[in-house]
Amino acid sequence: MSESSAEAVASAASAAVVASATGAAGGWRRATGVAGAAIGVIAAGAAAGVALERMTVGRGMRAKARLALDAAGPYGALRGTPGRAVADDGTELYYEVDDVEPEGGPAPRRRRLFGRKAPLPVTVVFSHGYCLTQDSWHFQRAALRGVVRTVHWDQRSHGRSARGAAQLRDGAPVSIDQLGRDLRAVIDAAVPEGPIVLVGHSMGGMTVMALAAQYPELIRERVVATALVGTSSGRLGEVNFGLPVAGVNVVRRVLPGVLKALGQRAELVEKGRRATADLFAGVIKRYSFASRDVDPAVARFAERMIEGTPIDVVAEFYPAFNDHDKTEALACFQGMPVLVLAGIGDLVTPSEHSEAIADLLPDAELVLVPDAGHLVMLEHPEVVTDRLADLLARAGAVPSTATVGGCDSASS
Repeated sequence: MSESSAEAVASAASAAVVASATGAAGGWRRATGVAGAAIGVIAAGAAAGVALERMTVGRGMRAKARLALDAAGPYGALRGTPGRAVADDGTELYYEVDDVEPEGGPAPRRRRLFGRKAPLPVTVVFSHGYCLTQDSWHFQRAALRGVVRTVHWDQRSHGRSARGAAQLRDGAPVSIDQLGRDLRAVIDAAVPEGPIVLVGHSMGGMTVMALAAQYPELIRERVVATALVGTSSGRLGEVNFGLPVAGVNVVRRVLPGVLKALGQRAELVEKGRRATADLFAGVIKRYSFASRDVDPAVARFAERMIEGTPIDVVAEFYPAFNDHDKTEALACFQGMPVLVLAGIGDLVTPSEHSEAIADLLPDAELVLVPDAGHLVMLEHPEVVTDRLADLLARAGAVPSTATVGGCDSASS
């Protein structure tokens, strides 16, 4: 599961409020009433913070602050050369490529030695998490820009990628295995040859594992390093999200059905999300970050990405996480440089899940970041970028003497 378990929670709470206020049918009120009871346990802490804020800051002022952040914030502004891959069910997947920038203009023509071509450059492929987009890697992308070839893509139904064709056409459930096949389609289109470094956050890390489970020969022949950030290889149904046992049991029992119902009332729910933006923002912050002093512009950036995921997409993806189990696929990553990184304060995919992955990959570098939550790459970008740069150096993707840009180069 990913940060947008909190997104699903907030959306459900919003829908409950709106459905009750609009006098919908009795069955719908009952469904959302149950949702409100379950979600209230999760939302209570965030709501308390919002209530305190209301004592000192007016709603209009907060709205103006959001507009100012949206207008001035450079986060998510980096763009590369666009491309599209086609998944096995016909879904169009959007990706962008950032190529290495040669010094002093176009690279000189290289002389062949003994009839062999110069080795192909390493390409780093970034996969994002649930209810996010490729822009969630903004700081790492800014730092690596021009140093190494990178590919950033939007998972199906997220960002600029099309809605899942099988979901729209056939009502087929989303599976992590499908996401692994989607990643293969992106690699075939954007990186048809040459060595690859795979980087995945949360659901993106699960996508990387699903790729390995279905295409072990690709991992063996072309992948030279892997980074798994804030992710899990399975047993996500046991995560308690920092809640008491009673609250977790209620949420697990009702949330799948409630999300399905909410997905069928997408227009109403989206209005509810807007109407309860303060509560929504508080829940997102609680489940995305652990630091008390997160840059408000970064927090708003994360909020915008999650807000941009339609509730029916949230509902489509949610059941896939309980079925996810790719523990055996981790064996494919043995014998290569691997980075396993997580925030100690991650309530969505707790750091214990990263420790379990590292236990199965004893040669992996395990990095647990203090005072960090689920969106560790946004909360502590310098740590994530530093460890990624070291991984790339160990894999031979960049020289050990290469200079990686600072994480504050927001729009370079």
